[in-house]
This record gives sequence, C-alpha cells and structure tokens, in this order.
Amino acid sequence: MEDIVQKVTIYALPVLFAITLHEAAHAYAAKRYGDATAFMMGRMSLNPLKHIDPVGTIMIPLIALTLGGFLFGWAKPVPVNFGNLRNPKKDMVWVAAAGPAANLVMAIGWALLYNVAAFSPESYFAVPLSLMATAGIQINVVLMVLNLLPLPPLDGGRIAVGLLPRNLAYPLAQVEPYGMFILVGLMITGLLGVILKPFYVAALKLVSIFL
Repeated sequence: MEDIVQKVTIYALPVLFAITLHEAAHAYAAKRYGDATAFMMGRMSLNPLKHIDPVGTIMIPLIALTLGGFLFGWAKPVPVNFGNLRNPKKDMVWVAAAGPAANLVMAIGWALLYNVAAFSPESYFAVPLSLMATAGIQINVVLMVLNLLPLPPLDGGRIAVGLLPRNLAYPLAQVEPYGMFILVGLMITGLLGVILKPFYVAALKLVSIFL
C-alpha cells in the first residue's frame, strides 16, 4: 500500500500536466487556425479540472500503476469543428500535431528539471524531484508516441488523414468509430507494446540529449 501511495505521489503531477497541456495545445492550435469552439467552451485552459476525465485521467492510470502495467491515460477530448478551419485538410494536421508536440516539449522540460536535481544532490528535494522528473519524461514520451499512431481518432490518425491523398485518407477516416476498440485489442494482446517500443526508445534517446 505504501508503495502505491508513493507511486501516486510521484506520478500524479506529471500525469496531470501531460494530459492537460496536451489538450490545451489542441485548443490553442484550433483557435489559431480558425476554430474557436474549444476556446468558447473554456477548454483552452491550463486548469486540469477543465480536462479531467474520471476514467481516463484518474481510474486507468491508477489501475496501471497498481498492476505495474503500461501507464497511459486520456483527458476529455477537446472539441474541434474542422469545418471552421481555414484550410480543413491541411490545418487538421497542425491541430492534431499540437498535442504530441506539447508532450515532447514537456518531456524536455522534465529532463531539464532532472538536471536541476542532479546538480543539487544534497538538497532535501533532490530525490523526489529526480523521481518526478523521470516519471514526467516517461509519461510524456509514452503519450507522444501513442498519440502518433496512425489510427483515428488518435492524433496520428488525424495527421495521416490530413497528409494522405483523398482516395487513401477517406477509407482511413472511416476507421475512426472503431479506433479505440482496435487500440484496446492491441493492448490486450500485447501488440501495442511491441509496436510502440522502438519508437519509445528512439524518443527517449532524443530527450536524453537534454540530460
């Protein structure tokens, strides 16, 4: 029990930041490219309460931490009316990419914080800060890589739909209603970890430049 409480203490803040800033980035990008739907609904916010999903932000990460499995989660999706974008097909790519880009920036930020802890080993906060920074790096890299899978409704799926020619983009877009079922199936079979691992390792190497 003590171990779980310790894990929750270390991971809570990185998880909240990772998911909240990911969604806020989508909202900001959507507004910049012409759709103010999320802004009007108060979702272009750094307030975690605006984005928390009881299941995806709290329950699933807690279960993953308890079982020691693949840690991931999600927030309430930011509403985007792609029809309002100035150039829907092209701008959709930037709106979708904003979330994973925010996770990359946060992973680098946590790496820099890890350096702060490393340079002050005698500080009372050095060990907890280094553990939290490590968690922040891992969580943001996982979320970035997971969301970049070319599977709608994940960000990578929307990016692929925006980049592919229409004859290929249309059938891929039709997968969206089944995307989460496919994702859960990949998780249950263990294939998701196999698919993500090389990209996760590559992304960690990129972030490690800042360590």
